[in-house]
Amino acid sequence: MRLLLVEDDNHVAGALSAILSRHGFQVTHARSGEEALKALLPAGGPPFGVVLLDLGLPDQDGYEVCGKIRARTSVPVIMVTARADVRSRIHGLNLGADDYVVKPYDTGELLARIHAVARRNQPGDAEGAATPAPGALVIGAVQVELPTRRVSVDGEVVALTRKEFDLLALLVQRPGVVFRREQIISEVWRTSWEGTGRTLEVHVASLRSKLRRPALIETVRGVGYRLVDPGA
Repeated sequence: MRLLLVEDDNHVAGALSAILSRHGFQVTHARSGEEALKALLPAGGPPFGVVLLDLGLPDQDGYEVCGKIRARTSVPVIMVTARADVRSRIHGLNLGADDYVVKPYDTGELLARIHAVARRNQPGDAEGAATPAPGALVIGAVQVELPTRRVSVDGEVVALTRKEFDLLALLVQRPGVVFRREQIISEVWRTSWEGTGRTLEVHVASLRSKLRRPALIETVRGVGYRLVDPGA
């Protein structure tokens, strides 16, 4: 798999590139946002499978770079940063990042996340699993069209990331049913890896914000989450 590493620290990039290469990745290193965007231009070769994007770049803010990447391509983006607060994570996901890894990170964790987002981007994989039934489902002012992966609130289309839609699609098909965290992680992320739990929390927070219905997804303390049907 081709991987684009966007990192301005040559020492960090060199060490990480060596590790990634040993695990079968073909790494291209970009030292700035501009280099990253140029590297993503179609060149006739195989596309990148994943972008590892550091937010502390010398020429542009990493969030801005993520937005530009998402406007040009659907390649999965994993943000890698020391910014650990939930607000920063939500902002990154809202811009289209597929995952968010906080420094310092475990190399095994990073590799697991890279493989996870790469699998989800393959045709007919996780996206197909999130659309088992035709038609649209309506919960209050929220309408979810499973075949087209389109979500609207009060008639206004809401842009969701792949995993945000997959999570919402899982919950909306069985409103009122409590889904255990482990079950959600298994069905949406297709992994049992415990480190995904924090990613789940961030995606739930992001959905609540984007749908402008904080009470729509209820936290069942110690168990998981359920979608609340206001008309029930």
